[in-house]
Amino acid sequence: MNRMELLQRLVLDTISDDFENVDQVILREVAEQGARYGLTVDRFDIVEALRALVEGGLAKAYDLFPGIQDPFSGELPGMPPLEAVEEDFRTYFYITEKGMDFNLKDATAWPFDDEGEFRTGGKPPL
Repeated sequence: MNRMELLQRLVLDTISDDFENVDQVILREVAEQGARYGLTVDRFDIVEALRALVEGGLAKAYDLFPGIQDPFSGELPGMPPLEAVEEDFRTYFYITEKGMDFNLKDATAWPFDDEGEFRTGGKPPL
């Protein structure tokens, strides 16, 4: 597993149970998890991981504008531009069914065991 594959896995896990925004949740959570590997993760890394996940059909982007009743109705047609931190925090990401299948089918690629330790005998798989 290379660095980008690991980041994609961590991002996919972060968006697997709720709609999440890059600047509010995804960056913080993935940076914390990446630190366990000795990785420094920045916003650019997260945006690139999300881009790959969206292009691969494993995640989708949504515009969750104020007052929206059904968050799925705000689906965006691909990866939105996210070069700068959003001021209104409207762009969110969520795992797709294909992403869920990928996560479940290839669970051995998840780097942590049930106790939160590296599956690779205590060493990062990078």
